[in-house]
Amino acid sequence: MNEQEIQQKRRENEENATRDRARILGLPYLDTRSFENTIPLVMDVLEKEQMHNDFILPLQKGGNEEHYQFMVTSQTPRSIIEKIAERYANYGEKCDFFLISLSGYNVFMLRYDPPREIHYDDIKIGSEGDSETIAEVSKTLNEVGTDKVFDFLLDQADKLGASDIHIENLRDAIRIRMRVDGILHPVANIDRDRYRVFMGELSSRAGISTAAKMPQSGHMQKDIFVDGVSHLLNIRVETIPTMYGQDAVLRLFNFDESLLNLGLLGLTSDELNAIQEVISHPRGLVLMVGPTGSGKSTTLYSIINALNTTERKIITLEDPIEYGITGVSQIPIDTTSGDSFADGLRSVLRLDPDVVMVGEIRDGDTAKTAIQASITGHLVLSSFHANTTAAAFSRMIDLIGTNPIFSSSIRMVIAQRLVRKLSDTKEEYAPDEATRKYVLRVLDGLTKEQIEAELKHEWNPGNIKLYKAVPSENDPFGYKGRTVIMEQLSVSEEIQKYIRGDIEDINTSAIEKTAKSLGMITLEQKGVLAALRGDTTLEEIGRVI
Repeated sequence: MNEQEIQQKRRENEENATRDRARILGLPYLDTRSFENTIPLVMDVLEKEQMHNDFILPLQKGGNEEHYQFMVTSQTPRSIIEKIAERYANYGEKCDFFLISLSGYNVFMLRYDPPREIHYDDIKIGSEGDSETIAEVSKTLNEVGTDKVFDFLLDQADKLGASDIHIENLRDAIRIRMRVDGILHPVANIDRDRYRVFMGELSSRAGISTAAKMPQSGHMQKDIFVDGVSHLLNIRVETIPTMYGQDAVLRLFNFDESLLNLGLLGLTSDELNAIQEVISHPRGLVLMVGPTGSGKSTTLYSIINALNTTERKIITLEDPIEYGITGVSQIPIDTTSGDSFADGLRSVLRLDPDVVMVGEIRDGDTAKTAIQASITGHLVLSSFHANTTAAAFSRMIDLIGTNPIFSSSIRMVIAQRLVRKLSDTKEEYAPDEATRKYVLRVLDGLTKEQIEAELKHEWNPGNIKLYKAVPSENDPFGYKGRTVIMEQLSVSEEIQKYIRGDIEDINTSAIEKTAKSLGMITLEQKGVLAALRGDTTLEEIGRVI
């Protein structure tokens, strides 16, 4: 049975129920299906407000020995029918009332008084201390209809490019904040009665309980329509009970598979070539390191997308799955329920994959299993929590000890951060002496050729120029979007000596010093170079790196 047949069957059942109800109420039944789309309602008999509130419609106007005729529903109060009949009786007029189905009533009302499409002002993010903008947005959110406020908030967050929405319970209000370009901005303080609206929507859409006393995780999706074109928004929901109710954080993943592309990450040609050279090999271990929100997942997914061909079997183990990629077998690992990456990895290796992505290496068992997989003919990609590439080696050695197998399996470690990009309104300035000395100190050890390759212009240490953010109407903070700052450590024979235990002094500083002598540019150096290029500011590098 197709959708149209199902709707017809439902309507038939509703009309039969209305006919039975008419007998009970002592009213004549009227089936409106044959004329509800053609016959107009008479005008100037009832106010629209009463038609909506009392579920009553005027069908025929009296006069010239004709009776007034009204259509009512099972939701029309009996007292209203009696009042109308009495009123017209006082004028010497007669009234007939017919019972119609609620569906018939809705069809008439949609024709007679179609709902007006209301357009609300777009949400704006004000600069620090801008209470007027917060008040304006708060007013808008409080005015949006109950059935639309949640979708409106998601649409607006997507339009702003927000990565998170924070819904927080305060004593006398609900605070809404959004994270845009890595910075959390206050957006609105709305009435507490909206709390039930938000939590009700989260409960039904994300599969969480509004009465839970423990933290919860959920997932939902929403189609976003912009200028007639739609894209899918994946939303990860996390809630936690607080003093005044459940706070929620919605992480937004604006999924567009075509954007998971190494060429769109803003990498230099040298960085891109280094990654492509490593992943072109059929085996080995590649680690991504950095704090939460540094873009590790996006880079890993972009690498997966670059490898995703019909000749390769690719399997991922994720907690949770953030993006769905066509042609890739993605397996959710629920570590909160006792699942482990190590057990999942051992299982999927029996499926003979070419490439495996492990969401995160968190323990020695997972680390050893990933290493074993990488030396038995698999390319293994994973993330690992460490601040820098050298720190990742030091932490991994602490986790599994000095290990000759690890030294032969690990091919590259990538550390990255996301920093805000300056908008076109940026202004150039000459730094003070202290800042100039800082820049020169950070870049000390890099050759002129390395610096100029990064800057794309001639390097003159005596004439340093930096850039500052200049707010504008479109970009109230002077920044627009984010860019990757990446540190790459390709594993050479000298680095392998630390992993094998050939060098006794195993610490982060020693490993980094060796890597720098082999040509590695550190995160801080990459950040300062990005500031000199005018991509970002030195203040932003200090905040993030």
